[in-house]
Amino acid sequence: MKSPLEAAACAVNVGILRAASLFVPARQRMEWRSEWRGELWQARSQTSSRFSWAQEREIAGFCLGAFSDAFCLRRIDRHIYAAQTPRTRSLPLRAFSVESAWQCLLFLVALVGASYGLAQILPGVRAERSMPEVPVRSGLVLIENNDNEDSLSTISSGQFEAWKERKQEFFDGFAFYRVSRERVNLGPVSKGWGVASASSNLFALMGLPVRFRQTDASVDADLPSVILSEDVWKREFGADPHVVGSVVRVGLRRATIAGVAPVAPWQLPGQVDAWLLEPDSRDPEKGSGYVVAHLTPSGKSKMDSQQIRITSYSPHRSPDDLLGIRINSAARGPWDAFLFAVLLAFLALPAITSVSFGEESVSLHEISRFRRFCRWGFLAAKIALLLPLLHFAALDLSYGFFPFNVNEALYLQLVVTFFGCLFGMSWVLNDQRRRCPVCLRRVAHPARVGQLSRTFLAWNGTELMCMGGHTLLHVPSLPTSWFGSQRWMILDPSWKFLFAGPARD
Repeated sequence: MKSPLEAAACAVNVGILRAASLFVPARQRMEWRSEWRGELWQARSQTSSRFSWAQEREIAGFCLGAFSDAFCLRRIDRHIYAAQTPRTRSLPLRAFSVESAWQCLLFLVALVGASYGLAQILPGVRAERSMPEVPVRSGLVLIENNDNEDSLSTISSGQFEAWKERKQEFFDGFAFYRVSRERVNLGPVSKGWGVASASSNLFALMGLPVRFRQTDASVDADLPSVILSEDVWKREFGADPHVVGSVVRVGLRRATIAGVAPVAPWQLPGQVDAWLLEPDSRDPEKGSGYVVAHLTPSGKSKMDSQQIRITSYSPHRSPDDLLGIRINSAARGPWDAFLFAVLLAFLALPAITSVSFGEESVSLHEISRFRRFCRWGFLAAKIALLLPLLHFAALDLSYGFFPFNVNEALYLQLVVTFFGCLFGMSWVLNDQRRRCPVCLRRVAHPARVGQLSRTFLAWNGTELMCMGGHTLLHVPSLPTSWFGSQRWMILDPSWKFLFAGPARD
C-alpha cells in the first residue's frame, strides 16, 4: 500500500503529464497522454518500495520533460499543416495568410489610420492644419541691389530715403527694414534675437494682419512697437496672448510688445525673431537693409514676370542697377510641397526600379477580363493607400515632434515625402511583380533552374510557383535579348491534381 507521500507525489506527476498533454495537437493528445502514463508506471515500477526524495526528483524530471516533447510535436504539426494542400486549409486562414492580397490592403489601411490618428493628436500638426492661409497684398515687390555680389543684396538707408522722397511713377508705397543681432531683456533673462528695425508702415503696406494687436490708449505711443514672430511667441512666452502690452528692452531701448506676426512660407529675407517698428518721426539707422515696395496700376502693367530691372539714382546722381522681385500673394503650404515631392518621386522612380511587369503569359491560356480588372485594381488600391499614408506620416514627422519653423518643416516634409514615395512605389511595383495575376497571391518556393554557363544556349534563372496552382513565374538570372524580363506561365487543368482544393478557381 502506498504511503501518503507516495500517493501525493504520484498525483503531482499525473497532473504534470496532463498539463503537458494540453500543448499536444488535439488529434494526438489522448495517444501521447496514454504513452506518458505508461512510461510513468514503468519508471515507478523500477524504483525501490521505500520513499526517497532522490527518486522522486528523478521521476519529476522525467515528467517535466514531457513539455519538451509536447512543444516539439506542436512545431512538427505546424510545419506539416503549412505544407498540406489547400484542400485541408479553411477559407479564413487563406484569406488572411501572409501572401494574401487582402492582408496587404488591410495592413496599409491600418497604417493610414494610425498616421491619421497621430496627426489628430499631435498639437503641432493640428496647429498647422488649423492655421489660416495669410495671403499678402498683390503688387508687392522686394527691391534688391543687383550690383551687390553678396547673397544679402541690401540697399543702404540713405539711398532708400533719397528714393522715397522723389516722385514715383510705378510705386505708391515703400517700407524699409534692416536685421541685426540684439540683446533682449525678458525680465531676469537676456537673450540674443534677430531684430528687424522696420518702418512703421511695413505690415500695413503688405496687408498682413497682426494677432492680438492693441489699439487702445493704454499703449505708450512714445515707445516703439515690437511684433513678435510666431516661433518666439511660442518658445519664450508659451503662446500667452496676455504678453501683448508688456514692455521689454531691446538693446538700449525700451519697446512695447504690440502683437504677433502671422506665419507664412513666403517670409521676407533675414532670420527675424521680432520686428521693431520705428516711429515715423525717427530716421532709420544707418546701414543696409531691404526695401518692400507696392506697385501702382501702371507699375503692375510693366511687370509681366517675376523680376524686373529698375534703374535709380543715388544722392550723388550716379545710376544704380536695382532688381525688383515679385512677392507672390499665394502662400505655398504643406499640400503644395506634398504634390511637388510626389511628382519628383514618380519622375525618379524608373532610375531605381523597373516599371515593367513582364510578359503575362507564354502559354495558350489567357487570363479573364475580370482577373485582369482585379489585378490592376489591386495595384491602384495600393497606390491610393500609399499616398495618404505618406502625406500624414510626413506631417507627423515635420510638424509633430520637433519645434521647427515653417520653412524648415516644409523642407523636411519635402524630403520625407520624396524618399517615402520613391521607396514606397518601388515596394508596390516589386510586390505586384511577385503576385499571381490570377489569384493575387504571392508566388513562393523559388527553385534554381539551369546553369549560368549556358545562359545563351538555354534558359536559366529562378522559377517560383503560385500555391493556388494557377501560374509559374520565370525570372531570368541574366537578362538577354530573347529573355529580358520575367514571364508568367498559366498552368492548364492538367496541373489541377497537384493543387486540388478551394484555392484553385
